[in-house]
Amino acid sequence: MVVREFGGIPEQAEMPTPDAHSGHMLIRLAAAGLTAYDRMLIDGLLADRLPHDFPMIPGIDGAGTVSAIGADVTSFAVGDRVVGTFLAPRVGHGTFAEYTTAPADGTIARIPESIGTVQAAALPTAGLTAQRLVDAAGLAAGQWVLINCAAGDVGTFTMQLAAAAGARVIAVARPEDTDRMIRLGATRVVDYVEAPVVDQIRQHHPEGVDVLFDPVSTPATLTHLSRIVRTGGKVFSTVGAADAEALRARGLRGGNVEPTGDAAELRRVLQRVVEGEMVVPVDIARPLVELPQMLDAKFDVEDRGGKAVLVI
Repeated sequence: MVVREFGGIPEQAEMPTPDAHSGHMLIRLAAAGLTAYDRMLIDGLLADRLPHDFPMIPGIDGAGTVSAIGADVTSFAVGDRVVGTFLAPRVGHGTFAEYTTAPADGTIARIPESIGTVQAAALPTAGLTAQRLVDAAGLAAGQWVLINCAAGDVGTFTMQLAAAAGARVIAVARPEDTDRMIRLGATRVVDYVEAPVVDQIRQHHPEGVDVLFDPVSTPATLTHLSRIVRTGGKVFSTVGAADAEALRARGLRGGNVEPTGDAAELRRVLQRVVEGEMVVPVDIARPLVELPQMLDAKFDVEDRGGKAVLVI
């Protein structure tokens, strides 16, 4: 699936199979995870930062089988099932395709036997982001953690990892998601439709929460929500909404966490799935050709708590 210009609608196209040149692997993809950044990349998020090739094949997350290896590749072999993130200069050779290439030293890892390929494809960007959030916060057992948009893919993974660290999680979600949020580790669920979130938190936690994780809010909304974080607490955004200097002026710590990671971190996230500390809920799996419709539905899917995967 390609787009021919920034902002274009993805369409089917025949593209040459890439070569596994030195230090790289050719991967036959079986599934591609849909991330919140795919539409942004199509619309030109990195137009001024990285070179792009058109027709551009979008897609950041993917999983499949190593089909060929280039010279100097010793860490992987043909036939290995692998998963990873595939965003690198030049942008335009992503995972919404039958084949892609990846540097052997990139953010890519073998898929453990107990994890399915479709399940694995749903994990990289959101799972790595969640792990980075929890690591940055340095969570301690018993801390109160507020997660905005807890039913989204980053929120879902962050909630599970925070609970595994012994934190008590307050999930901001729709009422119909309450049972699922509790099963995934939430101690309390706040219905953002019922009443303002800040008012509800203050009612139960007048002293404030210890940590706020927010993967969606604008700077203004994040500033508003951070009012219920106690002095000395931490606030983290994954969409660049945090002003670290302004937080410090209010006695808070934290900042912005990039949705990136390396191979070691990806292996760690996969191992946490193997050990049962985290599950990967795939709500929707559709054929690759349905990419245009899936991009349109992405945020509705996330808000319901689903992770969308395109099957190739």
